[in-house]
Amino acid sequence: MDRSDPSDTQLVLVDTTIDRLYGDRLRAYLEYHRVPYHLVSLPSAEEQKTIDLVLSVASAMNEAKAFRVRNPPIAIGGGVMLDIVGLAASLYRRGIPYIRVPTTLLGLVDVSVAAKTGVNFEGFRNRLGSYSPPLRTLIDRSFLATLPTRQLRNGMGEIFKMALIKDARLFGLLERYGAELIEGKFQDAAPPGGTAASGGPPLWTGANPADEVIGRAIQGMVEELQPNLWEKQLERSVDYGHSFSPLLEMRALPDLYHGEAVTLDCVFSAFLAAHRGLLRSDEVHRVVACARSLGLPVWHPLFCDADALGEALADTVRHRNGDQNLPVMAGIGSARFLNDVTPAELDAAAAAMAELAPVGAR
Repeated sequence: MDRSDPSDTQLVLVDTTIDRLYGDRLRAYLEYHRVPYHLVSLPSAEEQKTIDLVLSVASAMNEAKAFRVRNPPIAIGGGVMLDIVGLAASLYRRGIPYIRVPTTLLGLVDVSVAAKTGVNFEGFRNRLGSYSPPLRTLIDRSFLATLPTRQLRNGMGEIFKMALIKDARLFGLLERYGAELIEGKFQDAAPPGGTAASGGPPLWTGANPADEVIGRAIQGMVEELQPNLWEKQLERSVDYGHSFSPLLEMRALPDLYHGEAVTLDCVFSAFLAAHRGLLRSDEVHRVVACARSLGLPVWHPLFCDADALGEALADTVRHRNGDQNLPVMAGIGSARFLNDVTPAELDAAAAAMAELAPVGAR
């Protein structure tokens, strides 16, 4: 069919920042290729990740008069935008295909391969959602060139998580090149040698470390998610960093970004693992040092509050059907699950985390 046929309208949903930065080029591209389109710009802050925004997307789907399958809507933006459009697509006509184009580092390495969609509800993160994998995900790291530094660090939180529980080489790459990759916005190769958080020989192999870091993070997620896409098995190592953070992140809004909350959870859980003898003190030091080298937080008052941590774990236990299924590190690059973490252990880990606080905050 001629793509100029007005009955074949392409719905394109972008977040407001992407529209400001790339909207003119996007419209020019669609017009050059004679694609009838209906472009909708929507806000996509975490505080706006609600069912009302999902309904706005559903209204846009009605306005576009799109066919059910032939011209799937395209979502272009960060994780919030991709979640909102994914949930709307899963509900519209009981489910239509859609395409993701992630434009943030967090979107590239986490949301891009996930089957889940979700919105926040009554103070809980992603409490309403569905399993709705996209028809296709298109990845282009050139979008990262316009991303603010804090958003790049935010995405690094999820890469950091994957390194800690699955990929020791990825952890080494973050130690050696992570700071340079953030500084260069993942556009160019980091200098040979990097800036190590722990010393040691360069890991430079001649490949672009930006591609390897992103590629390893995505591949790791795929390997973990693919056999359990619908989460029938509730022991999931990719839940590392997501046992305490979901509730605490919502309580901290807008103070914490998602990847920052995940990092704090990772550090806290490292102290839990050390308490069990699963992680050596030098490994804990490397975890903290690497997070700091990436500009990620290693302390927050909510992660030193034993009562808040207990509430967060209790909510996670309900989510995991009555079990803790708590993934913790068993050395850098591997993980195991705990189901008997006690309040006393939460207290001890919270006290250890508090030692990382700036002097004036203690």
